[in-house]
Amino acid sequence: MDNKEANHTNYNYFSPKNITITVNMPVRIPAATRTEIFTMGAASAAGFAPFYLMAPGANERLHKQTDKWAPRWERNITMFRNPVERGVQRVSPPIERTVQRIEHRLPLEKAAKGVERTIRKNLDRLGVKHS
Repeated sequence: MDNKEANHTNYNYFSPKNITITVNMPVRIPAATRTEIFTMGAASAAGFAPFYLMAPGANERLHKQTDKWAPRWERNITMFRNPVERGVQRVSPPIERTVQRIEHRLPLEKAAKGVERTIRKNLDRLGVKHS
């Protein structure tokens, strides 16, 4: 390589004619479903509730809102009570059978004894008196 080529730098490499710009279509995000909206709302409410309750005067505001809305909810809860009770009566027997079936298959007693043995061994190792 001679000196002329070594000092030569191609400054035209990044000229506009060498740059290719591709335009991609924007990503289409589907509209949120009711379940997604409800879940995000519940998560937001649960996440911000501690900050709301730490704010000064939160007890008074909460008391005021409870006094305002509790009677309305108590009046309207009868609209939900009967269908929910019927649904629970319909669903509870199969759930109860499933729970009983699973209980017989799980080694709960063996697991509980193993946990107790581990706890006792650790207490003995630490020198803590236990019963």
